[in-house]
Amino acid sequence: MKPKLKKINVNDLSKDELVARLDAHGIKSYRAGQVLKWIYSHQADTFDIMSDLSKDVRNLLANYFTINRLEKISLETSQDGSKKYLFKLEDGNCIETVLIPEKNHYTLCISSQVGCAQGCTFCLTAKNGFIRNLTTSEIVAQIRDIQKDLGSSMPLSNIVFMGMGEPLANYKNVIHALKIITDSEFGLKFSSRKVTLSTAGLVPKLADLGRDTNINLAISLNATNNKIRSLLMPINKKYPIENLLDACRSYKLSPRRRITFEYILIRGMNDSTDDARCLAKLLRPIKAKINLIPFNEYKDCDYKRSDESVIRNFQDILMENNYTAVIRYSKGQDISAACGQLRAKASFIESSP
Repeated sequence: MKPKLKKINVNDLSKDELVARLDAHGIKSYRAGQVLKWIYSHQADTFDIMSDLSKDVRNLLANYFTINRLEKISLETSQDGSKKYLFKLEDGNCIETVLIPEKNHYTLCISSQVGCAQGCTFCLTAKNGFIRNLTTSEIVAQIRDIQKDLGSSMPLSNIVFMGMGEPLANYKNVIHALKIITDSEFGLKFSSRKVTLSTAGLVPKLADLGRDTNINLAISLNATNNKIRSLLMPINKKYPIENLLDACRSYKLSPRRRITFEYILIRGMNDSTDDARCLAKLLRPIKAKINLIPFNEYKDCDYKRSDESVIRNFQDILMENNYTAVIRYSKGQDISAACGQLRAKASFIESSP
């Protein structure tokens, strides 16, 4: 018996890749643009509704291609309006995605991996280790599916790769997804200025990112010396602060853009007056802005949030040194949707065969 042909998920393909696939089936190249507009502009789930394609073309597409969505397992809503989605993937693993309400738009925090291999000691996501990389379509679907869920409410205009996983450790699929996300004609049409990727500091990939994209870069720094940063972030043992900042100094930035440095404030660990002054000195040669993030505590964690007076004093020192330093109070803490709290517990439960 002939094995059943596995259909190709269109959401895994860029326009040029879809053109090549369609050409192999004798379908004219311009049809690729029509298909993608239906999927990303009209939220099409089947080829049947693509009324500007002939019935023969629609049937052929249905035979060889599919348009998949993620399976929404649960949706939790915070008191502040943030929403945490738990999505189940085809292999039974799960990921979490967080929708954050702003004044007149939404920001979506998306995941790039199931779990995380970086082992940051302050991050709940890392507690159960790394499972696998997300595919291009699984990254893209988080945005597309939630756009449909939102309907005609406030616009979703900002995307941040700050969910589960290290984006630069899944470089190929993340870059591929970014091309679809920022494609202004045949993709999700997000401005590159509204898309931010946060990394723990995979130094060799930073130059590639600056070459291959024009999105915003955020560096999770969290300490001013190698001893503390290595304790908080084991990746620092491989790529210490000096190497990371060298890569940042040479990073290709568009005019008027700056690198965002994220600094999680942990009581007695990295929040002293000396730390603030050292941070100001460290970042001096870099076009930088700083997001100060009070640590989000969770059950059985070893670290504590810095006192409010300490947080404000830390910010004041940075501002006195002419930095833009913003305190980012994480939303969604009551549903474990804040920075460093994503875990997708269901992803670590063995699925049935």
